[in-house]
Amino acid sequence: MQEIIQKLLILQDRNRKILRVSEELAHISPERDTLHTRAAATQSQLEAAKLRVKQLEAERKRLDLEIDAKKTQIEKYANQQLQTRKNEEYKALAHEIEMAKEAIFKIEDAEIVLMEQAEVTQKEVARATVEAAAAKKLVDDQIGLLNGREQNLKKELTELTQGRVALAAAVDESTLNRYERLFKSKGENVVVGVEHSVCGGCHMKLPAQIISNCRGEGAELVTCPNCGRILYYTRDMVLTGGD
Repeated sequence: MQEIIQKLLILQDRNRKILRVSEELAHISPERDTLHTRAAATQSQLEAAKLRVKQLEAERKRLDLEIDAKKTQIEKYANQQLQTRKNEEYKALAHEIEMAKEAIFKIEDAEIVLMEQAEVTQKEVARATVEAAAAKKLVDDQIGLLNGREQNLKKELTELTQGRVALAAAVDESTLNRYERLFKSKGENVVVGVEHSVCGGCHMKLPAQIISNCRGEGAELVTCPNCGRILYYTRDMVLTGGD
């Protein structure tokens, strides 16, 4: 195998590792955002339950005030009854008192419903509190692991990138430029082997002369006429029998 091919294969392997680590790093932030969203959802459920409790309590207090107002009216009408000497006026006041008492009964019924709803909502608050706490702990733990993995990946990427600089410097400029153009357009498989008479990149059948050039010891790089990838051959590769 040509020395330049060996250098390009090592460089290609380093580039692949850099891609893998970069892809892993790219997924860290979305994963972290998903975890934050999950925790926020359980917290929102808890806050909604707490708000419902407050609303029910406010409504109950409002009804209490209505009852107090009705009782004040009843007291006022009763006093007016004691002062009047007119039978019709006395009956009218009695009717008003009866209406106020009926209103109080309805309000008290509404309060019972509110208390039942409040009891259910309090249980919901208790359940949501436990779930929110558990979700927060789980998310915090998972984010801690993600942060640790992110730091390790960043360190690894820095080391790989620094090492790549030295590997690239060992390749002549013309060959390096060709390799990097191919890497951008073809992806991570730029320097590919020849087996069963086909290109290891595009898998198209290669002309006999190209295969012969790959087997030779010439200094020139051999490229696939179909996809332009750089070809190489080693003795452990099978050139025939692929059909």
